[in-house]
Amino acid sequence: METNLQQESNCLRIVLYGPESTGKTTLAKALAAVYQTQWVPEFARNYLQEKWDQTGEVCTLKDLIFIAKGQIKQENQAVQKAKEYVFCDTNILVTRVWSETHFNGYCAPEIKYWTKAFKYDHYFLTDIDVPWKADDLRDRPNNRREMFLHFETLLKEMKAPYTILKGNHKQRLKKAQEIIKALSEKNDI
Repeated sequence: METNLQQESNCLRIVLYGPESTGKTTLAKALAAVYQTQWVPEFARNYLQEKWDQTGEVCTLKDLIFIAKGQIKQENQAVQKAKEYVFCDTNILVTRVWSETHFNGYCAPEIKYWTKAFKYDHYFLTDIDVPWKADDLRDRPNNRREMFLHFETLLKEMKAPYTILKGNHKQRLKKAQEIIKALSEKNDI
């Protein structure tokens, strides 16, 4: 098992984390613009959309290790260029949630290991208080509360630092900036 996939960096790694269609990408882009730094797109979205477009197939267990490695590769590229912060539109923990909720509780040992080994400074858990928007990949419009609770349970289990972001985009961005300011002061950034 590959163990040291995550590249070390002095920048703060902040993860936008939560169920589908809760504004993670919009917020990751906005935060990167505010702080003039890098954001890491969701590798799974592009990979799975291409798979869907070419074959009409959805994600399988076999895809998840590839997705996890693709996500961390993109993150490693971003931290090389980042200034003080990198905003991750998802991370390995999202892959774990997805695996457990879509494959009857199963998660590959590698993914479980990486969720414990990879380090992130803060998670912004995006609430389900925004409208769900359908697309080719989203599949849980009626299980949003259940999904949110699974996401939060894993954060608690891992004792990961997190803040729930609620409200409209402007409210979420403001709250995120308050938390980032506190993190920056704590870490002398």
